[in-house]
Amino acid sequence: MKKILYTIYLIFFSLVASAQVDKIETDRPGETNTPTPAARKWINIETGLIRQTQTIGPEKDFYFQHPSLLIKYGIVNRFELRLITELTSIKQGSINGYSTITGIYNVQLGGKFNFLKEKGLRPKTSLIAHYNFRRLRTLYKDSIDGANFRFAMLHTLSKTISVGYNIGMNWNRFGSSPAYIYTFSPRFNISEKWFAYIEVFGCFKRPRKYNPENNIGAGFAYYINDNFKIDASAGFGLNKNAPDNFYSIGTSFRFKTGK
Repeated sequence: MKKILYTIYLIFFSLVASAQVDKIETDRPGETNTPTPAARKWINIETGLIRQTQTIGPEKDFYFQHPSLLIKYGIVNRFELRLITELTSIKQGSINGYSTITGIYNVQLGGKFNFLKEKGLRPKTSLIAHYNFRRLRTLYKDSIDGANFRFAMLHTLSKTISVGYNIGMNWNRFGSSPAYIYTFSPRFNISEKWFAYIEVFGCFKRPRKYNPENNIGAGFAYYINDNFKIDASAGFGLNKNAPDNFYSIGTSFRFKTGK
């Protein structure tokens, strides 16, 4: 019992006390991942609820992530381990009405490595890569896994304005054509507590018969303290292949695991 109480105390203290490191930087809200890894020996937990609507032919489908979960652990100052998972419900329309299916939609394991610091015109740059265990999904289970990677970059223009952008590739299943992904996001530190952004993002495939997907979104975050923040975001698709709209709310926090 003493060990349990001591562990709870450490977690609570790390959430409410000021840390000797910069305030938490997260990959949410939005699709533009930060190039900053989790601090060494810190665990970051980023979770949220997402609702997305998409029209496919004459029917409209609804996607709910409840929740999405990203767990990051800082191994060294420039490298973090990452685990992504999502519990998802899909409400599909048909001529017979709507039906809903629920299950684990995503299980990915990977890492983030920061290999360039920001200097002059050179952005801070990290490589983020994941192995996608599609065989572990319970929603649309598959026997063929996939993988993805992206380069996350950040330019600091001033104390209040920065620009983040990502480029990468995603193999939904090994052997399939990859999707080329992009994001571009101006970011604004409104105050010590408030952060806001706007963003365009999407993907496209080769050959050209695959329609591209382009989206626009915006959101904000509020830092309760250096280790805990909440966020909200929304957006919509810019072409037929993209979602009609999407909304998200979430929270991110961290705690230290050692000296």
